Amino acid sequence: MKRRKFIATSSLLGLGAASPVLAHSPKKQKEIYELRSFELRMGGMPRLETYLQNALIPALNRLGVKQVGVFKELGKDEPAKLHLLLVHSSQETYFQIQQQLKTDADYLKASEAYHQTLPDKAIYDRISSSLMVAFDGMPTLATPPKEPRILELRTYEGFSEDAVRRKIKMFNEGEIAIFNKVKLNIVFFGEVLIGHRLPCLTYMLTFKDMEERNANWAKFSADPDWKQLSQAPEYANTVSRIERIFLEPTPYSQI
Repeated sequence: MKRRKFIATSSLLGLGAASPVLAHSPKKQKEIYELRSFELRMGGMPRLETYLQNALIPALNRLGVKQVGVFKELGKDEPAKLHLLLVHSSQETYFQIQQQLKTDADYLKASEAYHQTLPDKAIYDRISSSLMVAFDGMPTLATPPKEPRILELRTYEGFSEDAVRRKIKMFNEGEIAIFNKVKLNIVFFGEVLIGHRLPCLTYMLTFKDMEERNANWAKFSADPDWKQLSQAPEYANTVSRIERIFLEPTPYSQI
């Protein structure tokens, strides 16, 4: 079999002094993703969803966040988690919106009940959040079709910062193309800049059901291009731990 050539798109965005953490891509503006996970109290889900649908999501859309994904974990009983994915067009819009929400009259009025919750009736225990920048190889999110589906959210922790850098390079220079070929349907890829369990990267896939998911991952594992790519010495010893969760979109999710 002829050796397939994988072409690098551009250098990765890193934490260098000469290049800001959230620098512009030289070719195409890379999106910024915020992933929020609510650890809910028993009975907190209905109140949180009321806040999201009536206050937060309308305000974010009005201020420029065109897509807010809202996902529940499959097969989890209460107390459950709810995951939000916010898609920002740039780092500037991310920081601007954080400030605008503090003074947005419509948002503040619509969120009064949410913010006045008493301690003994708290909606959640904690909110965890991570801030990501899209990969060069996939600078913008691919919105899944509006039909019943599952989503797989995967986080790859690396042995070191360099290990994660090399794993991102591996995705950009070949693995994303293989994902597309075997129909591991990508929603987004994100380098985690701020969050827990650093250094790491996070990505999301979508499938019609678990049967399709399992079949397509099997195709990936057997793919000759993947086998060749995975044996490259420069990509050895990159991933130290993989965390995955399975999600389903809520009826009001925009992703």
